[in-house]
Amino acid sequence: MGDKAGTRVFKKSSPNCKVTVYLGKRDFVDHLDHVDSVDGVILVDPEYLKDRKVFVTLTCAFRYGREDLDVLGLSFRKDLYISTFQAFPPVPEERKPNSRLQERLLKKLGQHAHPFYFTIPQNLPCSVTLQPGPEDTGKACGVDFEIRAFCAKSIEEKIHKRNSVRLVIRKVQYAPEKPGPQPMVETTRNFLMSDRSLHLEASLDKELYYHGEPISVNVHVTNNSTKTVKRVKISVRQYADICLFSTAQYKCPVAQLEADDQVSSSSTFCKVYTLTPTLDKNREKRGLALDGKLKHEDTNLASSTIVKDVTNKEVLGILVSYRVKVKLVVSRGAFLLRPLTSCCQCQLPWKPSACFSSCSSLCLLPLLLRGVMERDVSVELPFILMHPKPVELPVSRPQSAVPEMDPPIDTNLIEFDTNISQDDDFVFEDFARLRLKGAVDDKDEDC
Repeated sequence: MGDKAGTRVFKKSSPNCKVTVYLGKRDFVDHLDHVDSVDGVILVDPEYLKDRKVFVTLTCAFRYGREDLDVLGLSFRKDLYISTFQAFPPVPEERKPNSRLQERLLKKLGQHAHPFYFTIPQNLPCSVTLQPGPEDTGKACGVDFEIRAFCAKSIEEKIHKRNSVRLVIRKVQYAPEKPGPQPMVETTRNFLMSDRSLHLEASLDKELYYHGEPISVNVHVTNNSTKTVKRVKISVRQYADICLFSTAQYKCPVAQLEADDQVSSSSTFCKVYTLTPTLDKNREKRGLALDGKLKHEDTNLASSTIVKDVTNKEVLGILVSYRVKVKLVVSRGAFLLRPLTSCCQCQLPWKPSACFSSCSSLCLLPLLLRGVMERDVSVELPFILMHPKPVELPVSRPQSAVPEMDPPIDTNLIEFDTNISQDDDFVFEDFARLRLKGAVDDKDEDC
């Protein structure tokens, strides 16, 4: 190719090489007020097409169970959204103006190429993958988007994998240009039988952090109580709200720090702690939410989900958020306020088993006081963890979408089509099937 730069176009063909899909990108950005439209071109061999139609489908699915457990007609998968587009023969009501990229592809590929269009609804979740366990096999749980193209006489016709193209795309969000205010929270704890308090104030240096960026937590303690702060625990927690048949929330620590910093009575303390949440230190945690993953590519912790309308109950999928928890471990108080040798009502020797049935609940006062006196002091600081919006360059040399991998590979993952005329500036990236040594050749791999 020499020094010629060009427009990168993603290309994938069916195993029988009769159907090929072309896309200008695989990441479609949710801008909160709209989502990038999915527009591409499908090329079909006319001898294979004959009297059939050309269909393209866009599916958003939530897989919540392992693929190998799909037995007896029971599938741990829910399709959140399905849209079908008939590319040929075209339906007049579905025709839209072609994009600049589509016009150029149609001109290059010829009369057997047909455009297709999809609009991703705003209430659909972003692409999120739940990290599988070491022994899990098959597709990982999570939310994914898939484009499928095939030829058939009707949309209900069953299509073999060899005769169709499946291409995974991602719906992503990038960090907002205007971050919010600096997170700060404070709390005051009064202890039982004492009018002296312990005051905790915690803050972050900003609200928005990029993946891999260290988080600075400023902790300020004013201890006017008679207690002693023995340790300071700080953790970054990922919260994943699973919105499907019902809403459930799962939390997972992704960075932790414990310091033996003590704050004695009638003293103050101030210190800045630094934590960096990364996937490298959490690869063994099953169920951790990660950014949507394309095959053969590494990923990172899931980015925070920004929802335009928090009251919208139609939002399904996985909503991810992060918080920093600051916890002060306070010295324990005495078990009892005063020695208690007999029950306050029946005057019998104090035994919970004896007093439960013979007198009032006042006998349980020592047990209740113990729970109150042993509570530690903690606060939580919400923040946003995302990728910055990439800089769009008008013309750039294509970069490999697949990093180097450890397994032995006997073919290139990406093959560049070098048969480009001097008047064209396309560079096609062919996402070929991965053929690892020892793998079965006819097994279809998603990418």
